[in-house]
Amino acid sequence: MSSIPADLGYTKEHEYVKKTADASLVVVGITDYAQGELGDVVFVELPKAGATFKRMQPFGTIEAVKAVSELFSPLDGSVVEVNALVTKDPSVVNKDPYGNGWMIKLKVANPAQLKELLDAGAYKKHIGE
Repeated sequence: MSSIPADLGYTKEHEYVKKTADASLVVVGITDYAQGELGDVVFVELPKAGATFKRMQPFGTIEAVKAVSELFSPLDGSVVEVNALVTKDPSVVNKDPYGNGWMIKLKVANPAQLKELLDAGAYKKHIGE
């Protein structure tokens, strides 16, 4: 059974959004369910800080032994920080997806989109748990 923290927002594409002390800044990564489905993550390609994305636009790729998947921006925004650790050691995504395995920090362009994310209960239902 996957870990699905109650305080995060989720997309149907298995990204999570973690709010920070700064209301305009969120942390984005992939869910525990997603990393489990992918298997051992061997490569992560992320954008450079300053890149801007529309909601549901691919912002990178994640490659595992089983598959290569696109990473989708859950919200409109611009990348403030990229997690260099996951590009150096992609296995951290498997070990700690909600902690050290985060992908990007995004400055949110449209805060209303946060309300459109799935809550933990809806995400749990979406993945059939």
